[in-house]
Amino acid sequence: MTTPATRSRENTRVRLLDAAAQLFAEVGLDGASVEAVCDRAGFTRGAFYSNFDSKDELFLMLAGSVAEQRINAVRRRVAEIAADGGLSEGCDPVELVQQIMDSAEEDRLDVMLMSEIRIRALRDAQFGAAYLAQEREMVSSIATIISDIVSVSSLELKVPAYDAARMLMLIWEGMTVRGAMAGQDSDKLRHSGSEELGRLVQLLLAE
Repeated sequence: MTTPATRSRENTRVRLLDAAAQLFAEVGLDGASVEAVCDRAGFTRGAFYSNFDSKDELFLMLAGSVAEQRINAVRRRVAEIAADGGLSEGCDPVELVQQIMDSAEEDRLDVMLMSEIRIRALRDAQFGAAYLAQEREMVSSIATIISDIVSVSSLELKVPAYDAARMLMLIWEGMTVRGAMAGQDSDKLRHSGSEELGRLVQLLLAE
């Protein structure tokens, strides 16, 4: 049973994360100081440090939240496609990928956030290790979705699901970053990424 104290703590964390996301959009990762996040959320530094050890932990959690939203959106879309018979024998894998990625909740802000966090990870080994651990969890979640699709369809992979998931994630990230650099809006970001994923899926599937 969730206690009032637990609900209050969860509410505080959510408000701090929301404030961090707003500030990041305005001033970037470096400009979003602990003090600025606390001021925006309406809390003291004490409230911040009772929930997070550091700003690094806060932004890692924010990145994790973005990743979780993406995974959940994909999972829901796969369930919808399966319910409509879209995973039956003879389905077009490229079209399937594009249908799934249409659900991706990708925007320029998310791309910028993840890019700045990766830069931070490059500069700090401890932060980098934490980021890579979080990334491995995301890849595992994607691999589970891939395995579920393969198990109920006629599709067959040439490589293990985890390896396929990692390659798909890297291509998606690379294409969305380049799309954001080119000034693409959210719809175009998803479209350009899904096209490249479709090509990669063709290479990963057994004939």
